[in-house]
Amino acid sequence: MTTGRLRKLGHRMFGTWLLAIALLSLLVASPARAIATTDAAGGAPLQNDDSAQLDAQAVRREIDSFRAAQISLRQAVAIAEAQHAGATAADISFDGGADPAVYRVKTVQRDRVWQHAINAATGEVTGGEAALPLAMLDDEDRSNLVVLRGLRHRLSDAVRVAEHATSGRAISGGLTRERGRLNFVIVVVSGADLKEVILEPPGAARKR
Repeated sequence: MTTGRLRKLGHRMFGTWLLAIALLSLLVASPARAIATTDAAGGAPLQNDDSAQLDAQAVRREIDSFRAAQISLRQAVAIAEAQHAGATAADISFDGGADPAVYRVKTVQRDRVWQHAINAATGEVTGGEAALPLAMLDDEDRSNLVVLRGLRHRLSDAVRVAEHATSGRAISGGLTRERGRLNFVIVVVSGADLKEVILEPPGAARKR
């Protein structure tokens, strides 16, 4: 399940918006803005159509599988980044439908994007690596990754802030554009809730 799908399902399932301010200075000495969407994931279906109920069931199965994982998302990010010198994580998602369950991580290193699968139980890198030249990406994705490489803060920093702000465990994280600004978007499992936290890293607004 990708970050994008989790965000889409979250918006369909959860309608309550909570504005929260999180300080990146708590962890890495610079401020950041956070917006979290929250509501209970275990309640009655919020929509009557079969598609919405199937989506809700899929999310609950994914969360149950994630709760059984021995490796945290932050650990998976560190493992993936360690595969190539100077690599920075750009996207990570938990895939409970794989056997075994894995974290799927994309990292950017110089002019390449690497894809890794990290076993959620053991931390082992499973399967083969795949590298894609930045030049093959569309303009927006390439621009986002270029900005990411120039930032002082990393996806792992945003994950720490999101987990601290929500008292939960991150299940996915990636990049998004909001009104032309590059942000980190983190989805967190907190109790029975699924929460989305959007953080604007310092410097992102000035870089294009």
